[in-house]
Amino acid sequence: MGLLSSVFKKNASEEPQKAAAPAKAADVVKKVETTNKEVKPVVDKISVGYTHLSGCTGCTVALADNYGGLLTLLDRYVDLKYIPTLADVRHIQQVDVSFVEGSVCINDKLAVEEIKETREKSAVVVALGGCACYGNITRFSRGGQQNQPAYESYLPIGDLIKVDVYIPGCAPTPQLIRNVAVMAYLLLKGTKEQKELATKFLTPLMNLAAQGTEACGCDLMTQVINQGLCMGCGSCAAACPVRAITMEFGKPNIERDLCIKCGACYAQCPRGFFNTDVVSEYEAINEAIMAALQ
Repeated sequence: MGLLSSVFKKNASEEPQKAAAPAKAADVVKKVETTNKEVKPVVDKISVGYTHLSGCTGCTVALADNYGGLLTLLDRYVDLKYIPTLADVRHIQQVDVSFVEGSVCINDKLAVEEIKETREKSAVVVALGGCACYGNITRFSRGGQQNQPAYESYLPIGDLIKVDVYIPGCAPTPQLIRNVAVMAYLLLKGTKEQKELATKFLTPLMNLAAQGTEACGCDLMTQVINQGLCMGCGSCAAACPVRAITMEFGKPNIERDLCIKCGACYAQCPRGFFNTDVVSEYEAINEAIMAALQ
């Protein structure tokens, strides 16, 4: 006995007194399909990739340090296409946003090809961390290492490709990485108001990318201290990965011989590159980020 026959027999036994017109086969099939169809929520995610070049993997650790926030991003907003340490996919994919960690070893043909392919297959490229943005400590790498004695020349990714957004720091804070990911989603998929907020948040990071691949403690001197903006909070000293900054009489003192030009101090300064547009919209931006992560 087929499916349609069993359905017809059931209908006939339940309503013996009614002389209703026989149901059409197409209507019955449609009713059965509608009843059994499973409805799943559909989320319009953005596709994200993660290219890992020459670095210490500290930026990946900072990304993972978002814990539940990272799981929320992956569940609701981000389709992670590839990341060497967390996914099986090893080849660069076509994505909306690519995060790049580490600088490029120009002695390594594969690394040069990977960064160029990342640019070709990404709508937006984000340099994540001091090595990708400015070269960081890899600027001072020397040949003679036991594993790769020939690899001795490293460049920040902006010297080889166009970069759209910088997230400087060594490593960047987990919150900043998370916030940029949320704002990238709102910029691409949000409402008009959300896109305006995301634009204000991301503009300073885009301006950093436009300024080039050079950074040092002098940025802190010329852009903050010499402008009378320093409030002596010590964030720059805490962020410096090589302890080149000490607080003297409430102000930062920079040892230029120790500075590795990673840009972490200026990036961490609360009165640094984030402009007044972001400060005036702080509450609205924070509410949008927190609402997205609920």
